[in-house]
Amino acid sequence: MDTANTIIVFDTNVLLTDAEALLSYPGADIIVPETVLNEIDKLKTARVDPDLKYHGREVSRLIFDLAEGQSFVDGVDLPNGGRMRVVPFEINPAILPEGFSTKTSDNKILATAYQVKVEEAKNNGKKLILITNDLNMLLKAQTLGIEVEQFGNGDDLTWSKKYIVRPFQRYRVPLTILMISIAIFAAVLVIAIRSDFGANNSATTNTEMRSLLTESQKNAYDALLTLKDNSADQNALLVLANFYNDRATQNQVDGDNASMLSDAKTGISYYEKYLAYAPTDADARSDMATLYYYRGDTDRAIQEISKVLESNPNHTNANYNLGMFYYFGRRDLDAAQNQMKKVMELTSSSSDSTDSTAHALYQQAKAMLDRIKQDQANGTSSAGTTTNLESSEKSSTDNSGN
Repeated sequence: MDTANTIIVFDTNVLLTDAEALLSYPGADIIVPETVLNEIDKLKTARVDPDLKYHGREVSRLIFDLAEGQSFVDGVDLPNGGRMRVVPFEINPAILPEGFSTKTSDNKILATAYQVKVEEAKNNGKKLILITNDLNMLLKAQTLGIEVEQFGNGDDLTWSKKYIVRPFQRYRVPLTILMISIAIFAAVLVIAIRSDFGANNSATTNTEMRSLLTESQKNAYDALLTLKDNSADQNALLVLANFYNDRATQNQVDGDNASMLSDAKTGISYYEKYLAYAPTDADARSDMATLYYYRGDTDRAIQEISKVLESNPNHTNANYNLGMFYYFGRRDLDAAQNQMKKVMELTSSSSDSTDSTAHALYQQAKAMLDRIKQDQANGTSSAGTTTNLESSEKSSTDNSGN
């Protein structure tokens, strides 16, 4: 479903089923009624099933991570190109149908959706949809003329997930192995923090712990130990930044948006520390720009990638990613088109080459250019925006000199 010109209103039961439903409608205006937040907040002290409390905390955590200090009422930019806001329960009785009561929580949510539909949706030319898995809510909404849909899994591998490039593809493991190894890594860190690493046991314990980790986790673990002694170690900072970048990318591919947001935030913090010592590292800054894009901050992503191109104008991956930022993040077809043309120029000598990564980048830019031209012919902006990204290996045609 194309939701770029849609207002989505959530019922409480949907978010308690899957908090990431908030991120499943690319480009949409997401509305969380104040009543929904109140119901979720009440779960903290209510005598309900522990699983329900857990899901309530997951919703609160995700909303908090998405906000990052922005105003809920004014609106929060989402990583998928949409915008989320909380609508207070300030109902104008004159708008509601005669005899409609707002005493129950369900009716308060319906009243909020109805008022938004009357006051905003028509004026903006947007369609409003209430997302609920409650049959009674569905029936009530239909009597008010509110369009209703149930929440599905929303799994969709979009172009942005499949074709944005990173300078490096460092580690790739199956999902099951990844989940197990991340759990082991977290457990090892807890052990490391609590252990005194005594003279008699440290060598043996360290060896045993390292044997449980993947190669990438061993590198990250060693980097953490290095930073414990020297917080300014540039190599350790870069290793950890890249580690979290890889995890964020894998989380994007797997559709784990909550973990992606958390890992992207941590990765950015390490990149910023590293770039304070090595500001000319184009690949690191390009990776950091991608993480900002994961976080939904397209403006900052473009700002950082532009810094790369100021000193390395022929950096192919940076040029390509800038085009993708324009297309999926800004919906600027002309700017995206110019970037894809430049990438094709930079990789034209590799169009028939045996260099698979360079050839792949050439083909991806060509396909994107065809898609942009089709959008321009149809008079539409880029549809189905998302920040789901996937890595590819560094192209050997990169002329950045790094």
